Amino acid sequence: MKAALTALRGTVLLVLLLSAGCAGQQSALEPRGPEAAHLAQLFWVFTATCGAIWIMVIIGLCVAISRRSRDADRSSHGPLALDQNGERKTAFIIGALVTATTAILIVFTILSYFATRTLAASGQTLNIEVTAHQWWWEVTYSDEEPSRVFQTANEIHLPVGRPVKFTLKAADVIHSFWIPNLGGKQDLIPGQVNTIAFTPDHTGTYRGQCAEFCGLQHAHMALYVVVQNERDFESWRAAQLRPAPSLSMPGPVTGQQVFFSRGCALCHTIRGTSAGGRLGPDLTHLATRKTIAAGTLLNSQHGLTVWLADPQRVKPGNKMPDISLKPPELTSLESYLGSLQ
Repeated sequence: MKAALTALRGTVLLVLLLSAGCAGQQSALEPRGPEAAHLAQLFWVFTATCGAIWIMVIIGLCVAISRRSRDADRSSHGPLALDQNGERKTAFIIGALVTATTAILIVFTILSYFATRTLAASGQTLNIEVTAHQWWWEVTYSDEEPSRVFQTANEIHLPVGRPVKFTLKAADVIHSFWIPNLGGKQDLIPGQVNTIAFTPDHTGTYRGQCAEFCGLQHAHMALYVVVQNERDFESWRAAQLRPAPSLSMPGPVTGQQVFFSRGCALCHTIRGTSAGGRLGPDLTHLATRKTIAAGTLLNSQHGLTVWLADPQRVKPGNKMPDISLKPPELTSLESYLGSLQ
């Protein structure tokens, strides 16, 4: 009795652990948009159908083994004797199963086609261009008015209820854009432009991930999507359109001098200053983002210090060089970057 109770507890614990991956801010099984809901429904249809088929196959296998054993015992002609009637039944059953398998595959194909059709943009959309780099995301908010175009990195803000079309490009190798709660996957391929669209219908913060192995730091290539009400989104966009704030405190002023003197401006852009590098992320409003290094560290004083002190230790192989900052320089630079609201 005690052993049975222990086994039951272990089973329940295992089920709970497995179920924990079916919800949260990075789960295709907790859809937060109609496109993701269609894909989740497709998943459950596939899982239920394949599960039922697997159960029937196991039952059929057990029955066949049992009957074969009994027939062999009863046969007076030996195990190799042919049963014409049994052979015809077997051929009929195999033919029926092949037909059923073909029909199921056709139905699966049709369901997949209609589910993935929803990932195409339609109507009036918010247009965002995403370019994947090893190992971070460049995000450009497009607009017919050039003065309303701006860039950010590794974090996307969206208005709830509005269709969004993503134009996807790759700067180096193949990547894959995937925000499980909001939509399906789409590859970013060098020299090719792909698109994907979805409409978030719940506010919240959702985690995305590169879903195609793209090198050493593939696992550390995440992005966050913040879905807001329309008013908050427009307020955020208006703030992003502004240049970097002016400086008044000694710490950030000294940090800006370090930023330019140590070559940071060669790779990064900070609008409102002469920094116009395009190799790394736009840092104009870095302090407003939740993470740095594409989701690797929290965007905090400690996170910035750790990253600036030795980026290769935090994310080996990334394109940011170790510039060996002295402690006063590190403190001042962290203060400057932390002021970029």
